[in-house]
Amino acid sequence: METTTIMLIYSQKLIQRHIMAKILVVDDEQNLVDSLQYSLRAEGYEVAIAKDGEEALAKARDLLPDLIILDLMIPMISGKDVCRIIRKESNVPILMLTAKDNEIDRIVGLEIGADDYITKPFSMRELIARIHGVLRRVTWGGNASLGNRSDVKVLSTARISINTESHEVLVSGTSISLKPKEYELLTLLMLNKGKVLSRNQILNAVWGYDFYGDTRTIDVHIRWLREKIEENPSSPDSIQTVRGVGYQLKG
Repeated sequence: METTTIMLIYSQKLIQRHIMAKILVVDDEQNLVDSLQYSLRAEGYEVAIAKDGEEALAKARDLLPDLIILDLMIPMISGKDVCRIIRKESNVPILMLTAKDNEIDRIVGLEIGADDYITKPFSMRELIARIHGVLRRVTWGGNASLGNRSDVKVLSTARISINTESHEVLVSGTSISLKPKEYELLTLLMLNKGKVLSRNQILNAVWGYDFYGDTRTIDVHIRWLREKIEENPSSPDSIQTVRGVGYQLKG
């Protein structure tokens, strides 16, 4: 199935469930919370509010939201720690808010499990676009494919295997734990084993066409992935860098 076909099918499903999507907003700035609540409800979303980290964790577990908008700077438990805890318990998409416009915060946000980030101050229109983008790519079948996987249950190389139903990943027979984006990235490479994928192809397939980051995000995730699947991450056998182009998974 072509990526565009997969995206079309999922976009239709998204339209059908969009009105009922539940968003948990975690922020202690009352003016911003009021503005977010008004704008998100106008878009048809159900909105819940948490003002600190403890309340955020309690509501995330109780309400099971479809997406969480999480500020980094919140009382009680920091946004970073809340993100880490939630990511251990759930794959709910997290859009992180930060007032710090620097690469370190963006990378840390992605490393601890955020699906996207937006820097304060931001326009409500941009935030809504980010939310739509995250929700479009949250479902596993959403867009992380360049090959046909509609009937594929197990993907494998000589050392690596992925069960696409249970999401279990084995390396040399040992089960390993991957973060959501690492899993999608590895599966994309496995589906296109032997093919050279450009950074833009990978970015569009795994993060989506409306992702606001750059291709360095891919390089960082490739490095983390190599640390988990390669016998010698500094001299990788499985994920090869094709200079000036992108990456290729060897069988």
